[in-house]
Amino acid sequence: MTRVGRLLPCSHRFPLRLAVCLLGTVLLSMPFPSLAMALDSTWELLPLRPFNFDISFNQRTFAPRARVIAAQAGITALRYGLIEVRTVYQFYSQHTKTFTTDQHSLYVNPRWNNFIDMLDFPKDKPIHRLIRHILFGPLEDRAVPYVGALIGGTLPGRGEWSPGYLYGGQIGVRFPVAKGFSVDMGLQYSRFEIDFQSNSNLTEQWLFTIGVRF
Repeated sequence: MTRVGRLLPCSHRFPLRLAVCLLGTVLLSMPFPSLAMALDSTWELLPLRPFNFDISFNQRTFAPRARVIAAQAGITALRYGLIEVRTVYQFYSQHTKTFTTDQHSLYVNPRWNNFIDMLDFPKDKPIHRLIRHILFGPLEDRAVPYVGALIGGTLPGRGEWSPGYLYGGQIGVRFPVAKGFSVDMGLQYSRFEIDFQSNSNLTEQWLFTIGVRF
């Protein structure tokens, strides 16, 4: 599964159109709130809160492949009803006797909260209530499940001092535990460029994140 060797020329290895299409598909697939909800919702630019701080456990296919821990923090850049856009910074570092690697990632993270509530049918036994009961049990009324997209960049990327691109998706759930405070857990998949030991390549990464929002 590991990819080694040099990257393909930029025109072949940088799927800009794919990344844009991926983000556009996720955004367009997010059904905007109903008219009644839209009338009650307002655009909030840079509300900042809630902030988030997470620890992530990841497995990647290149540079290095070992399971490692990273830290990330973010703010809310935009909010409208059930839709929010977060800006997230992630730092990963691994130092061993044979190599040292530090990586910085910055990406935007549009999310659609309570997405399963679109399955509000049939009237007598809505599907979304059944899903909530199965997945969250006694916390079904408090859980806030979400799906989202990731698009941004990494450093090092194409070179030690040259950034690379990042894109992917996520699914997760947030559990409010007190006023203005919640626990957030999610699963992310991403692809990005990284320079490791003088080799630049694409890596695929799975992350399990757990953290707090306040």
